[in-house]
Amino acid sequence: MEISITQLAQGINTVWVLLCAALVFFMEGGFAALEAGFIRSKNSLNIIMKVFADCTIGMLGYWAIGFGIMYGLDKAGLFGTSGAFLTGGFGHLHLQIPIYAYWIFQAAFAIAVATIVSGAVAERMKFGPYMVFSLLATAVIYPVAGHWVWNPSGWLAQMGMIDFAGSAAVHSVGGWASLAAVLVLGPRKGKYNKDGSLNVLPAHNLPLAALGAFMLWFGWFGFNPGSSLSGLDLNIARIAVTTNLAAAAGGTVSALYTMWKYGKPDASMIINGSLAGLVAITAGTAYVTPASAVVIGGIAGVLVVLAVQFFDLIKADDPVGAIAVHGVCGTFGALAVGIFAEKGGLIYSGSFKLLGIQALGVTAVSVWAFGATAAVFYILKKTVGIRVTQEDELDGMDLCEHGIAAYTGIEASHVRPFSQLSEGLAKLSVENEKARIG
Repeated sequence: MEISITQLAQGINTVWVLLCAALVFFMEGGFAALEAGFIRSKNSLNIIMKVFADCTIGMLGYWAIGFGIMYGLDKAGLFGTSGAFLTGGFGHLHLQIPIYAYWIFQAAFAIAVATIVSGAVAERMKFGPYMVFSLLATAVIYPVAGHWVWNPSGWLAQMGMIDFAGSAAVHSVGGWASLAAVLVLGPRKGKYNKDGSLNVLPAHNLPLAALGAFMLWFGWFGFNPGSSLSGLDLNIARIAVTTNLAAAAGGTVSALYTMWKYGKPDASMIINGSLAGLVAITAGTAYVTPASAVVIGGIAGVLVVLAVQFFDLIKADDPVGAIAVHGVCGTFGALAVGIFAEKGGLIYSGSFKLLGIQALGVTAVSVWAFGATAAVFYILKKTVGIRVTQEDELDGMDLCEHGIAAYTGIEASHVRPFSQLSEGLAKLSVENEKARIG
């Protein structure tokens, strides 16, 4: 059986996209480890279960209606009206790979958006309402924004917005959705004092968080180069290089900045600094030089530190820094295209046109994500409730939500007793903790 050049190219591209889809899906493991490591041990299993919810119910939501809303046919550039349950209507995309390969690649992006939010709402949100949000995020909120940016008929795509792999469509959407969720949900008990000062609720396992960051960094080699949709596009090599350099610059600058400001390099900021660089380069990775990638990543490495401090000032309690990493640095990354792109960027062309389009685009998807998420969380809050009780929050989400601890011997002074012998002491410990935090 003879294989034509066209068939061979399609086969190579299909394998490439499926491989990259696997890498992007593997990032969910990175998110799980990162978020679990950044929070207290008594809540670590719960956050991993929320990531699992994104991979299960979120994946089904994207299959049922999300992909159709994102890539289906439309007439107004706002949302698709065809292709529910992958039933067809995608010829206008002119893909060189099977629609199933494209779907599974895009599905991995969709669940990543929901997972960004999971970290921001850690340690106090009920599991059931989170599942509802995960479904809506992957079925409606992200697909609408993605339609605007990536569907050929989307209104931002028609204007010429550039967002190669999703600094705006994925990360800004996830980051600003996180801010809305956090503001409606409220801070963790004991995080802020009455005088406005904050208490550190320390990460229980920074090595685990670092491992998660390495897994995310590894997966980003599918996230960005895979968005070429072609293993025959030689530009994937430059995309990999700009991706890597931005991450390296983000981590380096975060280390130097925290050494200068605090006297010691802050481990959590270095971890998030590298992720900030990855988020920021994602929009322009195919269109900027390696030197520009270093600059973009380096700026993101400072922005993330400043942003974490700012959100603490306004009492937006985000245990993992998702708003700073994805919201702030995703927005910056989208704008950076308008400055650093070799074709149309301000530095190279002297024109503000592309920068203006990028600013309009990232503002639009961010406002949509913030508003839609705030509405969902407000409705859930007024109906089924979104927070566990104060007692359950003190005991830990693992036990109160799932009935099992992630670790043996987990923070026993905060855990409900399993024997009558320890009941009195455990109650006393809980009461003391309540008194301490007011």
